[in-house]
Amino acid sequence: MLNKKEIFPIILIIIIISLSINLSLDITENWKKIGGTLLAVSFVILSNIFAKKIIAYKLDSEIEMKIWDIDIKIGENKKLKNFPIGVFLPIISKIIFFPFKSFVWMASLAFDVKPRIYRGAKRYGLYTFSEMTEYHLGLIAASGIVINLISAIMGYFLGFPLFARLSIYYAFLNILPISELDGNKIFFGSLVMWSFLASLVLIGMLFAIFII
Repeated sequence: MLNKKEIFPIILIIIIISLSINLSLDITENWKKIGGTLLAVSFVILSNIFAKKIIAYKLDSEIEMKIWDIDIKIGENKKLKNFPIGVFLPIISKIIFFPFKSFVWMASLAFDVKPRIYRGAKRYGLYTFSEMTEYHLGLIAASGIVINLISAIMGYFLGFPLFARLSIYYAFLNILPISELDGNKIFFGSLVMWSFLASLVLIGMLFAIFII
């Protein structure tokens, strides 16, 4: 389900987030803990991605994951285009939130979507389903949040607190209605859906901070 163009950005982000979480640890002495973090982050991110890909497929479309980037204005008439902010935020956030256990910025991936016209034409009639609406984008993005919340609950009851905590952090950061993040797609796709999910994520975040 992952194409060749997606593999490198996903692996890169997984490694950067994992190393950022354990930035203060000695790799030679704590390789087991770092390996466990790498495994947990991989499951958190990949479960989110595959959930979105499945829903996109059901909606006769396909998504392509990419590193979250933005355009930065550096002068009156100059812009730094496609700056990969998703690469740098985990490291910067670890420095800022150093006292907080395992908390770093994890929402470093975004997705582009396009309709699978040949499937839509076959199912609905030629060209009748060739465009994606904001609601469809919201459904795709929301599926990733939902799977992370489910993963957090399962991780907690199965005795994997780190996995549960990281799942909540990932859902919390992705639900923020910023730029190309999932939260922005959900917010403009359906305010009701965003409000409901944001409430669940906030409850989970408080649970992660004070209990897990």
